[in-house]
Amino acid sequence: MRRIALAAPLLLLLPAFAPYAVEGDAIPAPLEGRAGDPARGRAIATDARKGLCTLCHAGLGARPEGDLGPSLAGVGARLSPGQLRLRLVDGRALNPATVMPSYYRIDGLTRVGPAWRDRPILEAAEIEDVVAYLATLRREEEDR
Repeated sequence: MRRIALAAPLLLLLPAFAPYAVEGDAIPAPLEGRAGDPARGRAIATDARKGLCTLCHAGLGARPEGDLGPSLAGVGARLSPGQLRLRLVDGRALNPATVMPSYYRIDGLTRVGPAWRDRPILEAAEIEDVVAYLATLRREEEDR
């Protein structure tokens, strides 16, 4: 009984995961049912400590611009918000060999730094913010 009493406060520190359903190559519904904010999403995607997107991707108008992953310029014209959402939540659902991190998945991961064990890289609202931002990237020449 004492172990349960000590563990209960720790459960409050763990994030609550929003349930989601994968349909084909997408998660059609926003996590927690709320749309994101593109301005907050841009801040996350271009932050070298938070989203880390620019380490591997070009096309976000921030430095550094990586070339390990595909350019994200115009990605909003190529992929739906649901397709973007699945790639952020768990890209391994589409490509088990991808090197892109699963930003919202914590189960079944083996090479995770101690600071990230049992917690997602991004919270549900942050995923939605990044999805909202990426969905605004419609034309390659305007996104740069």
